[in-house]
Amino acid sequence: MTERLLEVGRIGRAHGVRGEVYVDLLTDRTERLAVGSTLRVGERELVVVAARPIGSRWLVQFHGCSDRNAAEALVNSALLAEAYSDKVLSEQAGALYVHQLIGSHVFGRDGQSFGQCVSVLSNPAHDLLELADGSLVPVVFVTSSGNGRIVIDPPPGLFDIRE
Repeated sequence: MTERLLEVGRIGRAHGVRGEVYVDLLTDRTERLAVGSTLRVGERELVVVAARPIGSRWLVQFHGCSDRNAAEALVNSALLAEAYSDKVLSEQAGALYVHQLIGSHVFGRDGQSFGQCVSVLSNPAHDLLELADGSLVPVVFVTSSGNGRIVIDPPPGLFDIRE
């Protein structure tokens, strides 16, 4: 079985002399940084030995990363984690997951096709679906998703500019 890895965070700068690094978490699932959790940077496995929130970021120490030089070697790396199973994800009613949205085809409630979702952009107000033609759709207009299909209920005029 091939595991699916998702980017769940990005390592920022080193902190202090004991191997800690700042982490910008890209998920609201903070348990990804629980002590004992295993994450990856490339092919390297990292086990969390300590983590605490500092403002909007986390200060994290990994097993085997005990000095500033080791911490600096991780700077700007993507933190990867195994995707939750679809069973676990389906228990979160109404939740949308980026890896499930990308590649899905987007339709209006009336069946009109708007194209394929190629990316999900982070935005302070709410995330945006980016369609293949460059159109952006706020996720607040998503009424359902699953099985490679996203159904939206866009307000009048949202797609007028592309016609």
